[in-house]
Amino acid sequence: MLESYFPVLLFICVGLAVGVAPVVLGWIASTLVGSNRPDSEKLSPYECGFEAFEDARMKFDVRYYLVAILFILFDLEIAFLFPWAISLGEIGIFGFISMMVFLAVLVVGFIYEWMKGALEWE
Repeated sequence: MLESYFPVLLFICVGLAVGVAPVVLGWIASTLVGSNRPDSEKLSPYECGFEAFEDARMKFDVRYYLVAILFILFDLEIAFLFPWAISLGEIGIFGFISMMVFLAVLVVGFIYEWMKGALEWE
């Protein structure tokens, strides 16, 4: 009876080894090289080159989120346009009309954002 659980136990052990081994090997390698104690250069700000002068929880302008929505909108559009263009011959007129409805919805969203002034940055 217990012999039938051996593959499950083996699967759990291999899974734990695959998950834990890279962490342990990385820790051992960093200890041997001596890079586990970062110097002041590694702890200095690197994104903008100077110390932060405001709280990290400051509020963003709502236009930032509108631009992010625009990016997602058109990124999604491109992600659907490539496979649609490749398979257009096989899906026929129904696929063409479906994509035109999809593009119409995206154009309405784009016009809405344009009229709200999301594309104008001060």
